[in-house]
Amino acid sequence: MKSEKKIYRVVGMSCAACATSVESTLKSNLGVVDAGVNLINSTVWVEFDIQKSNPTSLQKSIRSAGYDLIIDEESTPETLEKGKMLESQKLLRRTIASAIFTLPVFILGMFFMHWEYSSYLSLILSTPILFWFGRYFYINAWKQLMHLKANMDTLVALSTLTAYVFSVVNTFYPEIWTSRGIAAHVYFESAAVIITFILLGKWLEERAKSSTSSSIKKLMGLQPNMVTIVENNELREIPIEQVEKGQIVLVNPGNRIPVDGVVVEGNSWIDESSITGEPLPTEKKAGDTVYSGTSNEKGSLKVKAEKVGSETILSQIVKVVQDAQNSKAPIQKLADKIAGKFVPIVLLIALFSLAIWIIFGGEKGVVHGILAFVTVLAIACPCALGLATPTAITVGIGRASNYNILIKDSQSLEIAHKITYVVFDKTGTITEGKPLVSNTIWDVAGSEKDLLIDIIYTIESQSQHPIASAIASYLFGKGAKLIDIPTAKTEPGLGVYATYNGVTYYIGNELFMENTGAMLPGDIEFELPVWQAEGRTPVFISNGEKVLAAMSVSDKVKASSAEAISLLKSMNIQTAIYTGDNAMATQRVCDEVGITNFKAALLPTQKTAALEQLQNEGHIVAMVGDGINDSQALAKANVSIAMGKGSDIAMDVAGITLISSDLTLVAKTINLSKKTIIVVMQNLFWAFFYNILGIPLAAGILYPFIGYQFDPMVAGIAMALSSVSVVSNSLRLKHISI
Repeated sequence: MKSEKKIYRVVGMSCAACATSVESTLKSNLGVVDAGVNLINSTVWVEFDIQKSNPTSLQKSIRSAGYDLIIDEESTPETLEKGKMLESQKLLRRTIASAIFTLPVFILGMFFMHWEYSSYLSLILSTPILFWFGRYFYINAWKQLMHLKANMDTLVALSTLTAYVFSVVNTFYPEIWTSRGIAAHVYFESAAVIITFILLGKWLEERAKSSTSSSIKKLMGLQPNMVTIVENNELREIPIEQVEKGQIVLVNPGNRIPVDGVVVEGNSWIDESSITGEPLPTEKKAGDTVYSGTSNEKGSLKVKAEKVGSETILSQIVKVVQDAQNSKAPIQKLADKIAGKFVPIVLLIALFSLAIWIIFGGEKGVVHGILAFVTVLAIACPCALGLATPTAITVGIGRASNYNILIKDSQSLEIAHKITYVVFDKTGTITEGKPLVSNTIWDVAGSEKDLLIDIIYTIESQSQHPIASAIASYLFGKGAKLIDIPTAKTEPGLGVYATYNGVTYYIGNELFMENTGAMLPGDIEFELPVWQAEGRTPVFISNGEKVLAAMSVSDKVKASSAEAISLLKSMNIQTAIYTGDNAMATQRVCDEVGITNFKAALLPTQKTAALEQLQNEGHIVAMVGDGINDSQALAKANVSIAMGKGSDIAMDVAGITLISSDLTLVAKTINLSKKTIIVVMQNLFWAFFYNILGIPLAAGILYPFIGYQFDPMVAGIAMALSSVSVVSNSLRLKHISI
């Protein structure tokens, strides 16, 4: 099966019931593997088998359900933002027009209700409010009815249509009531105000929801719109979308770099804080790599474009944030289930209220019953319930990106506040990951040594491990050169090996030497305890029979490591180091940063087993690592955190990536999770409390005691403001300190 995952914009969703309907409709399509709706961004992601399904068939199914799937535009963050902005502008125009017509209807209904022409004028003015400015409520409600479904539009359409029809009948046939000694009231103003305030609420909600994804807009703003390229010694300005790989881009001082590439001419200092989180500018010269979204501070640079468009690191960061905001947190599933049943339950309550008033309400029972029916439908709001979780999660993920924390899925953000144990890798995580070769011992000499140096250099140049890079860099400085050696193979947690002229050379730790049967010469065996006592990591090179050379590698502890451990301890979170390095080197690092628990000389499988043991003891475990040998443990952890400067596979597996090398971000991630979950709980409480309190009041439960029944207009205002209040509460996360 060849599947494809796409994000599309959805038009017509107004509440959580809509989101549930869209999601279930897509999942019912042949060939759809999975789908998820983001009500905040009005988008849906769909993974489908391209041999069994296609965007057009998905669009047809969504349209039949009463919505629309926009497939004729590229699903980039830019196009999605533009589409949302256009929809918001249309909604604002409808709201303003509806308000202009509603104002005189309201004045007539409240202050001139006894004027003989008041009802007729209100009828004329309210008709376009309902059936033109508010027509989408009725259109969508009808489409839902055709599929035996209901959503917020159903509630709005039923409540306003009931008030409107009741008022029309009373306008033309008042004697139905006057003959019984009852005044023939009309409620055109209620229907009009409900439509207008719900339109206003939806517009305010869209504005607020747009603010929740401001992090994506901020990231997109790091990329310039126009680019200056150099062709045949001439300068030409083109839109960034037209830049191609291989072109030379001129970046003047003060401008942002538009592509990922290599400096081919010039010298400057680059502020990379927007990408790496590192506060100090980095010097760049010919041959150095630069990234899109970073800022050129001083000299001019000519950069050869190697990655453009969606391939750049900035675009990848935007995509990670966007995908995370589209993911669904486990806590949201309960709210979605309730929201899916909400509308039918409200309809039953409204009908029940109508029946009770008609039966027990006396001579005005029908009037009170209709008012109760309209008010219950108007005040009930599944939107607040549906928005409670995703708005908070979306803002939380966006806030994390401001701190150079990339959260790849909302589940990681939700679980992080429960973490009780954080396990760190050592090299490249607790330490700088920039080791240096400090000592070497050679058991070969002359031409044999020169050849071995070239062999080691060639093999280590193929590895991404920090220690391998340190050895390769050291040997390059000694004049080493690349020779023709087949691709080296990696033994995770042990080392690497490759064959040259029929001899297999092994480079790795002491356990690797033992496994391959290589013996340590006396001078190396004598020096080994000294290296380990000094916290250095020994690396051995053998031909499978004996060790030919040994090198000691030392790595500085990160400046932030001790503070990070202290912060976690203050949060009552236990810490440990699990590493493949030797025990003495690990002990030295633990002493320096304040960690008391560690496990050394672990293979990847042993590291994973040790994590599983912690989980079996009841701990919620976070794993922080950066290397290929950490990927298995990262996959096993409850929350996986990769260092942004680590291997690609570690970042692929991890649910959270720290772009910066600052380890205090681990504690900040946990703090952000706690504050986000608090906001989610507040939102859910108020969404439930609002409906639990509001619906009985709307049904008229207070009337027998104090003679007061909720006005449908008040209900419409309350419904509009409930969603806005939930989103506004979530927006507080934008300004919290973590």
